[in-house]
Amino acid sequence: MGEMQVPADALWGASTQRAVENFPVAHQPVPAQVIHAFGHLKAACAQANGALGKLDRKLAEPIIAASDAVARGEHDAHFPVDIYQTGSGTSTNMNANEVIATLANEKLGLGRSVKAQGGVHPNDHVNMGQSSNDTFPTAMHIAAATAMEHQLKPALERLHKTLLKQSRDWDDIIKIGRTHLMDATPIRVGQVFSGYAEQTGLAVGRANKAIHALCDLAIGGTAVGTGINTHVDFGKTVAEQLSQRTGIAFCEAANHPEAQAAKDAFVEASGCLKTIAVSLSKMANDIRHHGSGPRCEIFELKMPEIQPGSSIMPGKVNPVICESVMQVCCRVIGNDATITTAALGGVGSIFELNVAMPVMADAMIESITLLTNVSNVFVDKLLLGLQVNAKRCTELIDQSLMMVTSLAPEVGYDNAAKLAKQAFEQGKTIRELVLAEGLMPEARLSELLDPRSMTEPG
Repeated sequence: MGEMQVPADALWGASTQRAVENFPVAHQPVPAQVIHAFGHLKAACAQANGALGKLDRKLAEPIIAASDAVARGEHDAHFPVDIYQTGSGTSTNMNANEVIATLANEKLGLGRSVKAQGGVHPNDHVNMGQSSNDTFPTAMHIAAATAMEHQLKPALERLHKTLLKQSRDWDDIIKIGRTHLMDATPIRVGQVFSGYAEQTGLAVGRANKAIHALCDLAIGGTAVGTGINTHVDFGKTVAEQLSQRTGIAFCEAANHPEAQAAKDAFVEASGCLKTIAVSLSKMANDIRHHGSGPRCEIFELKMPEIQPGSSIMPGKVNPVICESVMQVCCRVIGNDATITTAALGGVGSIFELNVAMPVMADAMIESITLLTNVSNVFVDKLLLGLQVNAKRCTELIDQSLMMVTSLAPEVGYDNAAKLAKQAFEQGKTIRELVLAEGLMPEARLSELLDPRSMTEPG
C-alpha cells in the first residue's frame, strides 16, 4: 500500500499508523484494559507456540517479556487506535503485534525496528497461529472477566457487607411501609435494608454468572473458526496459560464458529451488569426519597451533608450521591443497548464474524468501571454516614391510617375501611378515633396497634 510516515519515537509501525490516520472519530483509544488483555494474550500465545515447537525459544522469550510489559500497562501511550475502527479489531491486533515486535527486537539488540532482519516479525512471530478474528474477541473477554473479578466483585461485596450490617443495626427501628407511594403497614428499617442487602448479594452472583459466560475463548479459531494455520492444541494451551496468568478458569471455546460469528456470551454478561444497575437504582432512589425533606417530606433517613445543594438557596442539601448512582445506571443500561445492538444479526454478527467488537468492548469496560466506582462511592460518601431518624419514623407510624389493618380481623374489612375514612376526615389517628368511639378496650387496642407485632407473620 506504499510507504507510511511513522513518528520516530513510536513503537508501532505502518499498519497502526494507517489506522490512526483512517479513524479520527472519537479521538479515544481502545480501553487500556483491552490492551493489557492483549499483552497477556500475546504472551500466552508465544508460550504456547514455544511449548508446541512452533516458535524458536530465542524469539519466544523476548516476545513474552515485551508482552508482559504491555500487560503491565507500561506502553499504553503506544496504543493510539480509535475505538471506532475496523469492526474486527484488526487495527488494535496489529498495533499490539507491532509494538511487541519492536520491544522484542530491542531486547534482542536489533534496535527499534518493527521488522528487524533475523529478529521478531509482527505477523510471522507475534501473531503466529492467530487472526484478529480470534484475538480481539478473546482479549475483550479477558478484559471484561478480569475487571469483573478483581474490581467489580470486591466493590459489590463491600456494598453487600455494609448494607447487611445496617440491616442488623437498625432492625429494632420501625417505620411506616409504603406501596404505590401511599401509606401501608409498618415495616422495620432493618427489614428494608435486608432487602437491599439481598439485592447486592444477588448482584455478586450475577457478576459471577457474567464471568462464567465470558470464560470460553475464541482463540484457536483463526480466520473463520476453522483453525487454519494453527496447531490443533494451540487454543487449549493458550487458555491454560491465561488461566494461570489471571486466576480465572478460561477454556477454549467448544465451538469456534459460534465464538467468532456471534457475541451472545458478551450480551449475556452485559445483561447481568444491566440487572446490577437496576438493583442499584432501586436502593439509591429509595434512600433519596426516604431522606427527602427535611421538614416538608418524609425525612426518615438523614443523609450525610457533603456539599451545598444550591447556588441560590442557602442551607439546602441534596441527595447528590443517589443522583450519581442513578446516572451511572442510565449509562449502563445505554451501554447494554449498544452491546445488544452490536451483536444483532445483520448489524455486527454477519456470517462468520462479528464486526462491531471494539464498541462492544468499550461499552462493557465502561459499565464495569462505572459500577465499580459508584458502588464504592455509594458506601464511602453515603451509606457509612447514613442515619435513621427514629423520631420521625415513630411520628409517621402514629399518623398512618393503615394502622387500621390490624383491626380488620376483629371489626371486619368494611368497618375498618370506614374507620380509616372517618379518622382522615376528622384529622385523628386510628388510636384516637377508636378510643373516642369506645369501640374496644384500650389494652386490646394497644395490643392490636403494636407496630412491632405488625412487622411479623401472625
